[in-house]
Amino acid sequence: MPLITLTPDGLYCEPGAFHIDPWRPVARAVITHAHSDHASLGHEHYLVSQAGEHVARQRLPGASIQTARYGETLDMNGVRVSLHPAGHVLGSAQVRVEHAGEVWVVSGDYKVQHDPTCDAFEPVRCDTFVTESTFGLPIYRWGEPRDLFAEVDAWWRANQAVKRASVVYAYALGKAQRLLMSIDATIGPIYTHGAVESLNDAYRASGLALPPTQRVAELPKGHDYSRALIVAPPSAQSSPWLRRFGDYADAFASGWMQIRGVRRRRAVDRGFTLSDHADWPGLLSAISATGAQHVYVTHGYTDPLVRWLREHGVDAQTLSTKFTGEEGSADTGTSADEAESGVRSQPYEPGSDPTAS
Repeated sequence: MPLITLTPDGLYCEPGAFHIDPWRPVARAVITHAHSDHASLGHEHYLVSQAGEHVARQRLPGASIQTARYGETLDMNGVRVSLHPAGHVLGSAQVRVEHAGEVWVVSGDYKVQHDPTCDAFEPVRCDTFVTESTFGLPIYRWGEPRDLFAEVDAWWRANQAVKRASVVYAYALGKAQRLLMSIDATIGPIYTHGAVESLNDAYRASGLALPPTQRVAELPKGHDYSRALIVAPPSAQSSPWLRRFGDYADAFASGWMQIRGVRRRRAVDRGFTLSDHADWPGLLSAISATGAQHVYVTHGYTDPLVRWLREHGVDAQTLSTKFTGEEGSADTGTSADEAESGVRSQPYEPGSDPTAS
């Protein structure tokens, strides 16, 4: 029997009696990160990384939460479990599971690009690697972050020059904070939607020195936003909440913005290609660095990545889960705050397991 199987509740380690990112209530859940498709309410007990504790408590109020330092080994019924940086968002972790001489690593979501808001991705050697594939197509290749954020700064300044507010839609957990830590905050005032600011509070409590921001809701009616950058979740697009800004330009920050058609369907003035997931080269380098003999690919463009790995001598197959990956799909443009779905996830089949062909 494999060390980790897929059950109707999610990924399950039977010897250790715990689940990893389960989507139905279970007794013991090891959580890779606090996005809602990986960290759901209702479990009896949670294990999260110490770095992600404040974010987890903000997302899972009242939950029974245990934390572990990155690299710290815990014994769960004779199974050795440790968490390792995934580079996705603050506190994101890969889960290393070792039992009877066999090592599995479940990646959760990850990226290999530099991000000032979280610990860098750490390759973990293993026999079997369960990897995401949100952007598992060769067309997805991210540019240098410094160049991207220089574009954001230039766009903000250009809007200021014509007395137009600048609104950026970015997922409230992770993307928004990365944006805030990477732009030139001296250009002008920065205001936030309440959903973003709640996570900003958790990041600051974790020791992240985000630039000063203020909730839009705290500002008086008729406030002048013409010099401001406003960071809001994607669900704010086309909502009455935007009327207060008067003349504004808007932009969407997402990996899907690399595709021109998606930018057009989002109906925004500007698209910035910013993702908290690995691009195609990042996926290949991360998988190679594990040295895994077996690779299971989940949530995203799974089939192309599986095919590439098999063609290059790796035993790979698709693992169907309910994880969704990057907010706003290339196909539907659905926002994370509306559904957190739509990235070509394979259909889930209750009762299946990772070793099924």
